[in-house]
Amino acid sequence: MDRIAVLASGGLDSSVLLAHEAQTAQVYPIYVECGLAWEDMERKALESFLAALKNPNVMPLITLSVSTGNIYGNHWSVTGKRVPGADEPDSAVFLPGRNILLIGMAAVWCSTHDVSRIAIGSLGGNPFSDATPEFFQNFASVLSKGLDHDVAIKAAYRGLHKWDVIKRFKDLPLELTLTCMAPSGRKHCGRCNKCRERQVAFDKSGVQDLTVYAA
Repeated sequence: MDRIAVLASGGLDSSVLLAHEAQTAQVYPIYVECGLAWEDMERKALESFLAALKNPNVMPLITLSVSTGNIYGNHWSVTGKRVPGADEPDSAVFLPGRNILLIGMAAVWCSTHDVSRIAIGSLGGNPFSDATPEFFQNFASVLSKGLDHDVAIKAAYRGLHKWDVIKRFKDLPLELTLTCMAPSGRKHCGRCNKCRERQVAFDKSGVQDLTVYAA
């Protein structure tokens, strides 16, 4: 059976991707801790989703750590303060180097565990330069050379929007996933940019949103 590492954040897109890949491959879910404010709740959501999935092709969760505190300083993603609200543009939620760190960490793990493919749940409409097909191809080439290990980055959902993913995988426990930058307990805040994105996507998909929002 093919083996693939899946960058899993506990969010809707990466959780669905993990379940999708596990239909045909042995999946190694990788969660990368970066010291961001929402990570505790995010990881708990991922663990809940994996437990509900009950797929023998999904291997135990792998957690890797890299601190961004010294890089981001007092950035809202670290402090949890002044999180971009529902009406703010996507540019407000950009985290510099996010995919570089996630993919780089996963690639090093893959090079030491004989895995050559990394899947990431990047969607169509993602405006950031570290989520383009060109970036994934070029970064995979650099990593392959630097690690002396073949690395391929798979972004199978780049041609889809979140509502497409919801509609296609509506039978999965999507309510267990977390797409929020300021969660309150196990609830989505309902006020941030990511919560708004999730709400709009469910509305466009025509699928009932079972997510619990604090607001």
